[in-house]
Amino acid sequence: MRHVIVIGASLAGLAAVDGMRRSGFDGRITVVDSADSLPPDRPPLSKQVLGGTMSPESATQPMAARLDDLDIELCLGIGATSLDAASRRIALSDGSTIVADGLVIATGATPRTLPGALPGVFTLRTLEDSVAIAAELDLEPQRVVVVGAGFIGAEVAATCRSRGVEVTIVEAQDRPMQRVMPGSIGDFITTLHRDEGVDVRLGVGISSLLGSSRVAGVKLTDGTVIDADLVVAGIGVTPATGWLEGSGLELGDGVVCDETMLAAPGVVAAGDLARWPHRRYGEHLRIEQWDNAIEQGGYAGRRLVSGSAEPFAPVPWFWTDQYDCKLQLAGRVAPGDEVRVVDGSTAERRFVALFRRDAHCIGAVAVNRARHAVQMRAKLSEPLLWADALAHFGVDDR
Repeated sequence: MRHVIVIGASLAGLAAVDGMRRSGFDGRITVVDSADSLPPDRPPLSKQVLGGTMSPESATQPMAARLDDLDIELCLGIGATSLDAASRRIALSDGSTIVADGLVIATGATPRTLPGALPGVFTLRTLEDSVAIAAELDLEPQRVVVVGAGFIGAEVAATCRSRGVEVTIVEAQDRPMQRVMPGSIGDFITTLHRDEGVDVRLGVGISSLLGSSRVAGVKLTDGTVIDADLVVAGIGVTPATGWLEGSGLELGDGVVCDETMLAAPGVVAAGDLARWPHRRYGEHLRIEQWDNAIEQGGYAGRRLVSGSAEPFAPVPWFWTDQYDCKLQLAGRVAPGDEVRVVDGSTAERRFVALFRRDAHCIGAVAVNRARHAVQMRAKLSEPLLWADALAHFGVDDR
């Protein structure tokens, strides 16, 4: 293998390049991306850049800095339009084709949008999105409606509220962030936002957007109308796999890989669009998080050039900053898991909670308890008995 092509100059794509170089691969690496510029470091987009405490230029520096030692051919403004996986022949948007000895697919995902979008309605995925929303906030809108209380929605709501704007969150589920932080942790997040003055509407969706030349409000599925000068939708993403239709790869909520991130001979995938069977949890996962993009991208790059077949089975790791809280979650939890606070208290916004399934601890969430979060992540790398997890915090469950 002498020439590897990476489709997507994303965090996962560049991490794959780093993984290849660290494995000793000294061949040619070409990175292709349809964007005209390198993507930014995404976590600041919903926080520091949106809040006006970080310049847009600073958000791009971490990605640019990664290029110095990677020795790549970077082709920006050129997207991949189709792939023949068997020959690893890629058609590009400029009409050319390239053939690779090895291929990394890291084209990420695209945000879902609200139907009937009007001016003043945004999603937040790119640096341009963040800058545009920040410019709207500089005009001091009367009310912002955030649709969706997942990571992006909750962070956008917190940032807007921190700028003194009246904010309403509309979430179709019964609790915020229910997919990754179920149970009473979602109740904590609801209380957190309400205590900060956010109007949180749960168990209700958006029926329609109101306005003509610009958004003026939203109508909810229960008939309620909420005025809005600005609407931000954080209602999830769709894996960017359209260009792979007919490629010979298996597609299904992403690019389907084996447990070593191999999608076909000589083809690996990583990042938001990669779905793979996690050996420990016994299910296919697709994780849309910053930490996973780095870890999975590096693993996929090493897998491609070294042929190592050790399964990729990390402990999922999520984090979010909202107001004065840093929430960190380790493990794979589900709505039916028992939740128990074992250190601190939710009222103080400083606690650790453990998740129980049968006789095992299968996850932990820490709020403003970074040291405990790191410790629990390490412990969860192996099966952890519930009694042993409690004992770590000096809790006797007898």
